[in-house]
Parts: sequence; structure tokens; C-alpha cells
Amino acid sequence: MALETGEAATIANEAATEADVAQRDYSRPQHPQDPWESFNRPVYRFNNFLDTWFLRPVASGYRKITPEVVDRSVTNFFRNVGDVVSLANAALQLKHRRAAQTASRLMFNTTFGVAGLFDVATGWGLPRQKEDFGQTLVFWGVPEGNYLMLPVLGPATVTDAIGAVPDGFINPVNMLGEPEVYFANFLEVVDQRADVIPGEHLIVGDEYIFIRNAYLQQRNYLINDGQVVNDPFLDDDF
Repeated sequence: MALETGEAATIANEAATEADVAQRDYSRPQHPQDPWESFNRPVYRFNNFLDTWFLRPVASGYRKITPEVVDRSVTNFFRNVGDVVSLANAALQLKHRRAAQTASRLMFNTTFGVAGLFDVATGWGLPRQKEDFGQTLVFWGVPEGNYLMLPVLGPATVTDAIGAVPDGFINPVNMLGEPEVYFANFLEVVDQRADVIPGEHLIVGDEYIFIRNAYLQQRNYLINDGQVVNDPFLDDDF
């Protein structure tokens, strides 16, 4: 859940002012998947405050002191662990071919890739194919639900937020004891946040709308297996 990765940190630099928010609320139509914008925006500003004063500085420091090969290996390790979740959800969605490919990818990266530190499977024609329980719920007919900005965790939809619970139970990282499980989860968040720093300059205009539309477009892509359904609100005048 988060910019993918969501996954937990926003990538904006300054919060919007109350005056700006009020002006935008009256100057454009409401996104049909974001009826809770009046709740989501304050949560976004709270998350952005935490990101600006804590997470981004930590992630920036991590980028500076971590060799690129080590940083890539950390990312590969957590993606390999995430393939366990993807495998389970591909099977639940009856995507037999994708489940078989993910199982092969997991096996090759865990063995030849040294516990997932190296992504050998992608080079062998087995790219990462992310599946989660939120996608599984939608596959079985559960409506995706509204856009929701969660405190600390970041952007989600209702099904994405609900699906994070069972996904967390089957994630091998969460089977570690204390305090290792806390360190591992924190390292994953920092690694994901560090990976999006180079793309921060791409954010333009209303940061809340930019983050929301980027997230919903990503969910649209994942749920439809790459067959993106056009969203007229992606052309919002930021």
C-alpha cells in the first residue's frame, strides 16, 4: 500500500494551505472515487509533515551512505519476499499461469539469487507481477471502494486497506521475532522512500491530486493486469 510502494510515504515537499484547498474544492468537480477528500486532505498534510521532518531525511541519508549495489540488493530482497504474497493472491484469483510464473521467479531468486538479493529471474524472462489481496477482493466482485488517505501508511482504497491485513499475515517478514520484525519493516519503508526521491521533481501543481491520481492509476493498472481503463480525472488541471 503506498506509492509502489507505497507505499507508505508521500513524496511532496510542502503542504497545501487551507485557502488553496478551499479554492480547489469549488473550482473543479469532485473525483467520483474521492468523496472523502475533506478528510483525506488533512491526513495527507499530516503524512507530509511526518515525511518532510522525519522519513525523507532518513531516506536521503540512507541513499547517501548506502552503496548502489547494496541498495539494489535490499530492494530485491523485499520484492522477493513480496512475491510470496503475490503467489498466494495469484492462486486465489485463479491466475494459474501467473501463479506458476511467480512460483518459478520466487524459487530462482531465492536460490540462484541468494535469498533474493539478486533478481536473476527478470533476466530469465520472469518479470515481477504484483498481486495483493485487495486485487483478489475486486476479482471476486467486491467493489474497489473509495480512495482513502491513511495516517502514516499513505494512499489506499477501501479494498486495498482491508487487503493489507491478510497480506501482512502471510508476509514472511512479519513472521520474524521482536525486535527484528520492526527493524525489517522500517528498513523496507526507508528503502521504498529512498527509491522515489529521484522522481520528486515530476510532481507538479496540486500535490494531493497528483498523488491521488498516480495511486489510482497504479491500482487501475494492477487490478486490470495492465489493461488500463481511462480515467477522465487523470487530466485534472493541477
